[in-house]
Amino acid sequence: MKTIAEREKQLRDRLAYLLENMQKIEAELDHPLDKDLEDAAIDIEDDEVLEDLGNAEKLEVRQIEAALERIAEGEYGYCVKCGDKIAEERLDLVPQTPFCAKCAA
Repeated sequence: MKTIAEREKQLRDRLAYLLENMQKIEAELDHPLDKDLEDAAIDIEDDEVLEDLGNAEKLEVRQIEAALERIAEGEYGYCVKCGDKIAEERLDLVPQTPFCAKCAA
């Protein structure tokens, strides 16, 4: 069973990783397209994948920031919908989750 401090560190570490990765994605997306049409088409496909990844990471960042806010407010580990305690096993898998398994389903 992890302490709140351990959960907070885990969330902050993941947040730092995501923010760094998002900067790398932005830098990659800022590159100019290749002059060769075939290479440019590949670059565009790659950029679309990177954009999707970046959007998924932005969502996770918002979820982590919300979880850190719940920690600060003393509400972390409790379902925001029903108020029940979130199972430790669930928090181990998805530490930023705001919902118990029942409400998430």
